[in-house]
Amino acid sequence: MKKIIYLIVFIFAAQAVNAQLFKKDKVEKDGNAGKGNIDNRRLSWGYYIGVNTLDFDFDYLEDERDIQVIKKFGFNIGLMGNLKINEYLDVRTEPGLVINSRELNFSQTNFIDVDDVSPSDFIRNVESTYIYLPLTLKFSTKRLNNFKPFVLGGASAIFNLSSNQDNLDDNSTGQFRTINTLLSYELGFGIDFYLEWFKFTPSIRGVFGIGDELVRDRDPNSPWTGNIASMKTRGVFIMITVQ
Repeated sequence: MKKIIYLIVFIFAAQAVNAQLFKKDKVEKDGNAGKGNIDNRRLSWGYYIGVNTLDFDFDYLEDERDIQVIKKFGFNIGLMGNLKINEYLDVRTEPGLVINSRELNFSQTNFIDVDDVSPSDFIRNVESTYIYLPLTLKFSTKRLNNFKPFVLGGASAIFNLSSNQDNLDDNSTGQFRTINTLLSYELGFGIDFYLEWFKFTPSIRGVFGIGDELVRDRDPNSPWTGNIASMKTRGVFIMITVQ
């Protein structure tokens, strides 16, 4: 599945580059059915689709063997709204849905003083379905023929629909708990490709959680959460936007 996704992204990007990057004629009609240059509009809209991989960044109270995070590829989809400030600066929001899962593997040394340990105690699956609400600033270069590189940065509010924050059960009954609302900052880059009928934009960004997301077990000496000082999401989003 991962190879297929990479192949699709590569084919779209290669076609855009071949069609526009080395074309001498500058495309003047792009975006919504070719009705004028989209960069001249104060407000513009689009949609995106992409893949993501998420991780956890752990800080520990004591130096012990780290918790191993098995990362998996997830899926993200959403809408995009863009407010033009000037030729080089835009304010952008991209509300969407982000789906992913992570597997946490705990060291057996954490359970030395625990009775009746089973193999399932060493593994916790963290399923995440996020409502993703970012607000970013997009800094672009001058348009070069039919493409325009950019960098972006901003912040986002993320709401975890899969959160079990209020669940009274904890890891003693198999429930690894996380909070339902988190904040993050993000940095990324991409390239706008101008086609005859729309603007095609591949981009990549890093997302970095702010603040501790862990809901700790009732037992302060829990082998799952007792040694964790903080747990923060971090991830990489690869996105294709059509505008």
